[in-house]
Amino acid sequence: MENLDVGKAIKVLNKIIQYELSGVVRYTHYALMVTGRDRLSLTQFFKDQASESLLHAQQAGELVTGLDGHPSLEISFIEESNKHSSVDLLHESANHEKEAIKLYKELCNVVNGESIYIEEYSREMIKAEEMHSLEIQKMLKDYAE
Repeated sequence: MENLDVGKAIKVLNKIIQYELSGVVRYTHYALMVTGRDRLSLTQFFKDQASESLLHAQQAGELVTGLDGHPSLEISFIEESNKHSSVDLLHESANHEKEAIKLYKELCNVVNGESIYIEEYSREMIKAEEMHSLEIQKMLKDYAE
């Protein structure tokens, strides 16, 4: 890790913390707002996503402190669309997952082989977020016109 730009890595990890914590708020809100025939299944899905976002934020925070950094206390901006149909919530979720993938790819690029541990962490997170994205796309097929 001697050639790792620790400052850049911490900066990206803090962006990840902020984004994942915004996911906790976002998905908790979605779980509360979902209505209709899919309420039970989507409510549980969104609650699970909120819990996983918290775990992801904690994992990123552990890396920040492991690099002698200070974890962010902020969260990313959350836009309120005031659209709460199941399909709207799923589309917003899909967009949220795509942005998360970008952040983890940014971390992977910053690390660039200088820390196998952090690189593997970022790849695992990309994998998890891509899996979520695929699941959301599958759920959206039910709403296709």
